Amino acid sequence: MSGYFDIPSDLQNTWAGLIGLHLREALLPVLAGLVLALPLAQLCVRFRWLYPPVLGVTTVLYAVPSLAFFVVLIDYTGQTELTVMIPLAVYSLVVLVPAIVDGVRSVPQETLAAATAMGFGPVRRYLQVQLPIAVPALVAGLRVATVSSISLVSVGALIGNQGALGNLLAAAQKYDRPELAVNSVVTTAVLAIACDAALVGLRLLLTPWMPRGTATRRPAVVK
Repeated sequence: MSGYFDIPSDLQNTWAGLIGLHLREALLPVLAGLVLALPLAQLCVRFRWLYPPVLGVTTVLYAVPSLAFFVVLIDYTGQTELTVMIPLAVYSLVVLVPAIVDGVRSVPQETLAAATAMGFGPVRRYLQVQLPIAVPALVAGLRVATVSSISLVSVGALIGNQGALGNLLAAAQKYDRPELAVNSVVTTAVLAIACDAALVGLRLLLTPWMPRGTATRRPAVVK
């Protein structure tokens, strides 16, 4: 078993270090995507005509292969983590924007009218009324975006060992050590399952009014 965790020295990381690097490269883009998606989704809710073009643009960007993104970015950001994380943040928008829009639109008009009557302005109403009610849909989108991002980080191995756990796949071929590939695949899968479970727990924490047996349907997105 020791061979599975005997990481080649040229990767300049321990197994635990690669896990930390993988989580950083996967989760920071999702967080950045969420920060961008929240105001963008609110604009789409307020101006309904804006939603189709925004959805179209994010879908087109999602269709761009990650390697093509790397080629464009590498002249500006070099062979760095940023070159990997920018495309992942862009990809997350195609999931997060529709999830937030659907969640916010599901808020009953009576609830919005009551909040307005209590003196809530647009920003306060969005933050304190619409977003909390939209949490189940938002978390469902985050689950898809997070798992997808964890999977796609490995592609960064093609640009100078920026793939975190994905670097083990290249090392497995380079040193003829298939156990490193097994380590990469299994560890990445475990990280995805753990992060997904954490988001489910967050949803339960933030929505105590929802029955525990209620499952929120997640949008299916495959890159």
